[in-house]
Amino acid sequence: MKKIFVINGGQIFEHSGGKFNKTIFEASLKFFSAEQDFEVRSTDINESYDPAQEVENYVWADVVIYHTPIWWFHVPYGLKKYIDVVFTEGHQKGIYTSDGRSSENPAINYGTGGSLHGKQYMVTSSWNAPETAFTLPGEFFNERSVDEGVLFGFHRMNAFTGMKALEGIHFHDVEKNADMVRDLDRYTAHLNKIFIPEVYENEPVFDRNN
Repeated sequence: MKKIFVINGGQIFEHSGGKFNKTIFEASLKFFSAEQDFEVRSTDINESYDPAQEVENYVWADVVIYHTPIWWFHVPYGLKKYIDVVFTEGHQKGIYTSDGRSSENPAINYGTGGSLHGKQYMVTSSWNAPETAFTLPGEFFNERSVDEGVLFGFHRMNAFTGMKALEGIHFHDVEKNADMVRDLDRYTAHLNKIFIPEVYENEPVFDRNN
């Protein structure tokens, strides 16, 4: 049985109600709870949490799934605080032991002191920016993808713990052109592709491209 730990980083703040990521988060819980081969735990960063228990959730999980909007080209400060608090609590308690270097040769092996080897993570992100802002010449992100650009540091953070990335999914233009039905269909297809490939192979081609 695969153990899944799902984190909702869709922070409630000012005009942002966090509804999009909350919906995707709840879709994750529904998906994994409906399958007999998965056990699921979850945390919503808008609610109170015990850092020690969160460390235990990381150690317990086979896969960690992050759901986050992007605010000003970063994850929300509530999610960043969660990571700072939980990962600090996890020092020598299961998340990482050190930065991996030795005093004998401190120039090498930085980032190899993680304790979560053998585990995986997946990230979904939501954007006001359209997908074309990342793909068209002359547009804002200089043809650099979400994962190679804004989320590069987020991926390195998880690599520092020893986790390996699963293919994520990114939702664009969610403020001006949101289509929750379409995005939920895309997300369900993505979960099937990653976690239940035999189901994904039997899905209509239309579902994979919309």
